[in-house]
Amino acid sequence: QVQLVESGGGLVQAGGSLRLSCAASERTFSYYAMGWFRQAPGKEREFVGVISKSGGSTYYADFVKGRFAISRDNAKNTVWLQMNSLKPEDTAVYYCAAANAYPTGSRNQYHYWGQGTQVTVSS
Repeated sequence: QVQLVESGGGLVQAGGSLRLSCAASERTFSYYAMGWFRQAPGKEREFVGVISKSGGSTYYADFVKGRFAISRDNAKNTVWLQMNSLKPEDTAVYYCAAANAYPTGSRNQYHYWGQGTQVTVSS
């Protein structure tokens, strides 16, 4: 069982940046591709992006390409989501999740989830 804990959320103005972190409890962290999802009020949870087990490749949803970047450090059991040029529509709870498959944006293929961290972007 991998436990994931997100942090780094908060309130930011449009155009600003935030860096979210996701810390894993297990050394088996490197066995998993790590994805980020988000869920806005009244909307379905949607895929943001994913990074491969080694960190050598990433895959993003079209709406974040060029603005968000995912990185990881397997020695620290941590994955990050760097978010730049934030927009009010990026306001959501952001979740990290672990999957065996890569690349995948399907929630059903993610086995472990964090509790989420709130990101609010003001206009």
